[in-house]
Amino acid sequence: MQEIHEKKIKYLEYIANKLREDVIRMVSHAGSGHIAGPLDMAEIFAAFYFHILNHDPKKPDWPDRDRLVLSNGHICPVQYAALARSGYFQLEELKTLRQLGTRLQGHPHRKVLPGIETTSGPLGSGISQAVGMALAARLDGKKWRTYCLTSDGEHEEGNTWEAIMFAGKNRLNNLTVVVDRNNIQIDGFTENIMPLEPFRRKYESFNWEVVEINGHDFYDIISAVAEAQAVYEKPTVIIAHTIAGKGVSFMERNYLWHSKPFSSGEAEEALKELRTLGGKIRSEHE
Repeated sequence: MQEIHEKKIKYLEYIANKLREDVIRMVSHAGSGHIAGPLDMAEIFAAFYFHILNHDPKKPDWPDRDRLVLSNGHICPVQYAALARSGYFQLEELKTLRQLGTRLQGHPHRKVLPGIETTSGPLGSGISQAVGMALAARLDGKKWRTYCLTSDGEHEEGNTWEAIMFAGKNRLNNLTVVVDRNNIQIDGFTENIMPLEPFRRKYESFNWEVVEINGHDFYDIISAVAEAQAVYEKPTVIIAHTIAGKGVSFMERNYLWHSKPFSSGEAEEALKELRTLGGKIRSEHE
C-alpha cells in the first residue's frame, strides 16, 4: 500500500462525497433500499477501492487480488457505487438498483457482478466466509489479504463469534475485519436492542489485535490498515466509529434511516446538502 499524502486525501474526500450522492440517487430511483449504513461507510469504501486494495477492475478474477467481503450486504449501494467509480462497470448501471433483471440486487450476487466476492444476505455469515478465504490463502502460500466489512448489529449473531474464535485460534494474520460501529440497527440503537459492550475486550479475549478509529478520517483508516498488515501473530479488527447517515444532517444518528423510502423532496434536499459539501472539497477530478 502506498503512503498517503494531502493531495490523495483530497481526492478520497471527493470520491466519498460522490459515493454518497450516488447512494441517494440510487435509493431514490429504486424507491427502496438502505441508506444510513451506505452513507456512513463512504470513507471506508473510498479508502479501500481507491487506495488500499491490491486489485484490477479490468481483471476482476485476477488470482492474486485482495479479497473484500461485504458481510452486511444490505449496504451494497455504496459498494456498487465504489465498484462503478473504480472501473468495474459503467456508472449508468447504478440507476438499475433493485430493478427487475438487474445485476445490482438488494444484496450482492457474486455470480452476476464483477468485483463481488461473496453473495450476502444472512447477517453474520461474512466473517465466516472471509475466514475461509484467509485460511485458503495461507494453505496455498499466497500473499493476498482478505478484508471483511461488517456491521456492529450483526455481532448479535452467534456464528459471527464462532468465526472470530476460529480466526483467533488459527492466528490468521492475513485477515482484517472492519466493523461499522454506527450504534444503530433496524429497530433502534444496538446498546438498547442487544448491548455489545465491552466490544473491544470481546475481540481481544479471542486473540485479535484491536484498533479503534474515526471511520470518517482517511488518515485513521489507512494507518489502521497499515498497522494490521504489520501484525504477524494474529488477525486484526478495526472498530470504525461512524455516524449513521453521515453527510445528510436530517439523517445523521437517526436509526429510522437504516432503511426507509424517501418522502417528497427529501432526496433532493439530501443531494443539495452533499453538493454544498462537495463544493468545499477542492478537487482536480470534477
